[in-house]
Amino acid sequence: MDIDTGAEAVPDGGERAVTVEWTVVESAIGPLFLAATGRGLVRVEFHADAARRERMLDRLAGQLGAEPVECVSGRLTEVIRRLDRYFAGDRDELDLPLDWSLTTGFNRQVLRELAAGVPYGTVVGYGELARRVGQPGAAQAVGAAMGANPLPVVVPCHRVVESDGGLGGFGGGLETKRQLLALEGVLPTPLF
Repeated sequence: MDIDTGAEAVPDGGERAVTVEWTVVESAIGPLFLAATGRGLVRVEFHADAARRERMLDRLAGQLGAEPVECVSGRLTEVIRRLDRYFAGDRDELDLPLDWSLTTGFNRQVLRELAAGVPYGTVVGYGELARRVGQPGAAQAVGAAMGANPLPVVVPCHRVVESDGGLGGFGGGLETKRQLLALEGVLPTPLF
């Protein structure tokens, strides 16, 4: 079984470091930083002002061992198109190729279950998500996994809520979580 390391082959039979392409796009919830490797989308970051973008570029370079380059090959074109449709109210899932290399272990297991098992317009409790991955007592650990999600919106951590109906936390801020849930019809759209 071949394992995709994400590295690219070079003519001498060796491997070259992963290439990471990035861009910042405007969205209904503010600027989003997007980064992708040859395997797929690897990072989404909310509120991508200039300072946050620079921090993300430095962090990605360290995590992936490659200096990110601004969108050169069109690798992010489909991601941008699908996000535009999502924010325009298209109920289609954001089923995109993903590079899971920025998450491991329990967090990866939880995030994969979230991506596969919690469709558009629905929510799940932290405890229920813990049960789905075979760890019924790990609701707090699920919360930590949501906070460490490198792919928010696409891996929809905004759909994870408290069992009593509370919103719970959210790395992008509770107002962003409310906006995403309103977009999906889970919460009413604010009047103003």
